[in-house]
Amino acid sequence: MPHAMIVGGTRFIGRHTVRELLDNDYEVTVFNRGNHENPFADHEAVAHVAGDRTNPEDLERAAREVDPDIVIDCVAYHPGEVRHATDVFADCEAYVVISSGSAYGDEEIPKREDETALHGCTDEQATDDSMASYGPRKAEIDRIVAEAAAEGVNAMSVRPPVVYGPHDYTERFDYWIDRVLDHDRVIVPGDGDCLWHLVFAPDVASALRTVAEEGEPGETYNTGDRRLPVLAEWVELIADALDTEVEIVTANERELAAADLAPDDFPLYRSYPHVLSTAKLADLGWEATPIETALERTVNNHRESERTGRENGPDREDEKRVLSVLDTL
Repeated sequence: MPHAMIVGGTRFIGRHTVRELLDNDYEVTVFNRGNHENPFADHEAVAHVAGDRTNPEDLERAAREVDPDIVIDCVAYHPGEVRHATDVFADCEAYVVISSGSAYGDEEIPKREDETALHGCTDEQATDDSMASYGPRKAEIDRIVAEAAAEGVNAMSVRPPVVYGPHDYTERFDYWIDRVLDHDRVIVPGDGDCLWHLVFAPDVASALRTVAEEGEPGETYNTGDRRLPVLAEWVELIADALDTEVEIVTANERELAAADLAPDDFPLYRSYPHVLSTAKLADLGWEATPIETALERTVNNHRESERTGRENGPDREDEKRVLSVLDTL
């Protein structure tokens, strides 16, 4: 039975990745600090090694103890971490790291792995922790993966856009589920037609496994939902999944300003479409989950959780002020 080591593995994408590997007959070792509850603590096929991936000695020790066949790195946020990891796991059958659609520096539709330019990354950005440097850091990680492959390491990366699904601690998608659950009128910024490619978390997990098994060294693979609903459609699809009805009320910048709001105060709003081509990954045999199935699982988990996502968007009282203005027009 092949053995996979997950760097991370207990919160969101890593959690789904452990499940994906177990469902495909892997033994799994989770390497992390143990700061979060381990949902696999009682699973006989999942071991845990404690350590901090930012500590080079901890990662080296884990590699010796586990001796994995494949490694999937879910929590690499700085280029230096990946440069070290590709050295530590150079002899593994595959090392796959999660990158991001934010690595792309050019705005074009769609963004393709081998055509769309990436962000540059300065030395200062490479060690920065702010969201402003997130895209540049992920772009540099992808370049390090390619460099490692040129030296004979079977290293690859996967670029997801915004990820949604069960156990999403970011709660960006939960904001919209909460709005549809609690209110019969929901404000959607702009004309409701902003387009931000999303991806279901278990599909990121299956992409990571697929790339580990079938990918080419040095390559990066986009992943994303097969369908691309605009934001207003997402709200409608959420209502369908909840078996309820909702009135979508669109509000432009001037109308939102009545409550000192702007379109980008709402989660998942983007002024320019963000679309990733997933053809390269599909050529490896990967398939996305149908959105209706993904949403059924997502809203069921939301209902079972205490997540609301309300801190990610406007207060309802501010939305009511906008609704009042719109009702007088």
